[in-house]
Amino acid sequence: MNRLSNKVCVITGAAGDIGREAARLFVSEGAHVVLVDRDPSTLAKLLTELGSTHAVSVVADVSNEQEVSDFMSLAVKHFGGLDVVLANAGIAGPAGKTLEQCSVEEFDQVMTVNVRSVWLAIKHSAPLLRARGGGSIVVTSSIAGLVGAGKAGPYVTSKHALMGLAKTAAVELARDKIRVNTVNPGPVESRMMREIEHGFTPEDESKAKKGILSTIPYGRYVRTDEVAKMMLFLASDDSSFCTGSAYLVDGGLVAI
Repeated sequence: MNRLSNKVCVITGAAGDIGREAARLFVSEGAHVVLVDRDPSTLAKLLTELGSTHAVSVVADVSNEQEVSDFMSLAVKHFGGLDVVLANAGIAGPAGKTLEQCSVEEFDQVMTVNVRSVWLAIKHSAPLLRARGGGSIVVTSSIAGLVGAGKAGPYVTSKHALMGLAKTAAVELARDKIRVNTVNPGPVESRMMREIEHGFTPEDESKAKKGILSTIPYGRYVRTDEVAKMMLFLASDDSSFCTGSAYLVDGGLVAI
């Protein structure tokens, strides 16, 4: 359908399950993409799959300001501009630990990777999007950005923080026709969910999965392609009057 025809997109966390799916979908819809992650081998495989005509990859630390500035600028140098930022990089943190059990280092790491990285992405992409006459910033949050959950404190805190960050950016950047929204998936069928399941019930991950599934009206985890399609909607001009909002892909979990 070419919903992103000639659009230039930066995707952080591109080597993760959701990031890879979004990159494939965006390219199939006509986009040029800058793939950013800290996993060089997976990035290289994805770049080979997508082709150098449509994609370029960068191994970078999304919480390092200079590196963020550099890969945002690379979008302009390599493809001529920047239209879309998918701020998707994130970590689960210490699943299965109470707030009292978490260390300062564990808490700070989650906040640095999940929150600082998005702030830096917004800070360094906004001038480039403004120069293009507007654009879209899509932030990967979670249902954990809307509700509380025991034994996942740093992650829940970080995802709530992203909601405030995105809303603030949406207000500040609206005059520049830059839209900022969050995608809030429920539990996703992904490597991260395997880590979370193990954190909650290391003796038998299936116990955690069974418990989580019991809270989802649809009775299954969200597929990565379902998340990517919501990201595509928010990245494209189909969402031209949508900003400052959260878009759930959760199978009705939050409706309960």
